[in-house]
Amino acid sequence: MTSDLVIPKYERLRQRSVEAPICGRTTQNAFVFIVDDDVSMREGLVDLLESVGLQSKAFSSPTELFNMELPDLASCFVLDIRMPGISGLDFQARLVAAGVRIPIIFMTGHADVPMAVSAMKAGAVEFLTKPFREQEMLDAVTRAIELDCIRLDRRRQAIETFARFQTLSEREREVMDLVTAGLMNKQVAGRIGVVESTVKIHRAQVMKRMGAQSLADLVRMAERMRSAPAPIPSLANILDRPK
Repeated sequence: MTSDLVIPKYERLRQRSVEAPICGRTTQNAFVFIVDDDVSMREGLVDLLESVGLQSKAFSSPTELFNMELPDLASCFVLDIRMPGISGLDFQARLVAAGVRIPIIFMTGHADVPMAVSAMKAGAVEFLTKPFREQEMLDAVTRAIELDCIRLDRRRQAIETFARFQTLSEREREVMDLVTAGLMNKQVAGRIGVVESTVKIHRAQVMKRMGAQSLADLVRMAERMRSAPAPIPSLANILDRPK
C-alpha cells in the first residue's frame, strides 16, 4: 500500500523541513567533499574550488567524515581511489548500498582500466588520472553538481507530493492505492466493499487534493513517493557498515 511505504520515510523528511535549492546552470550554493590522503592535493583542490566560489571541505580519509551531516545543498564527492583503510571504491560501494546517490568524481595516480570501469558502472561521474588539468576537475565538478540538483529537485517534488497525500482520508488513500495499482472503479468498489458511485466520488476527491490532472499524473505521484530515497542525516552509519 502507498501509505505503508511512504509515511515513515516522508515523516522524517518533513521533520527536517528540507527545501532543495534552486538549481540551474550554476554551482553556487553547492558543496564539495574532497577525500585524499595527499595533503598538497587536498589544499590545491580547496583553493581551486574556492576560486570559482564553491564551498568545500577536505578530509584525509573517509573515516574523517564520521558524524558529518550531508548538507541540504547540491553536493558531490571528489575521492582518491587508493587510500589507507577504506578506499575510494569501498566508500562508493557503501554509499550505493545505503542508497546515497550524491555524485562521485574519482582521482587516481595509477591509471587502471578495470578499476575505472568498476567505478563508472557503480555510478561515478568522472574518473580523472593525476596529474589532471584544473579545468578538467572544474568541468567534472560542475557536471556532478548539476546532476545532484536533479536529485534534490526530485526529492523536493516527492516531499510536496507527500504533503498533499497527507491531506487524504484513510479511505481516499486506499482508493488511490488501488487505482494507481491499475484497478478499475468497479474492481476497487468490490475490493473495499462500497458501490461504484462512491469510489468515483473518492477518486475525484483524490485527484483534486493531489493536484493530478489525469490518472497518469496520479500514478507518477504514487511512484515518486515510493521510489524517492529517505535522507541520511550523517555518514557515520555508512562508514560503520561492513563491506
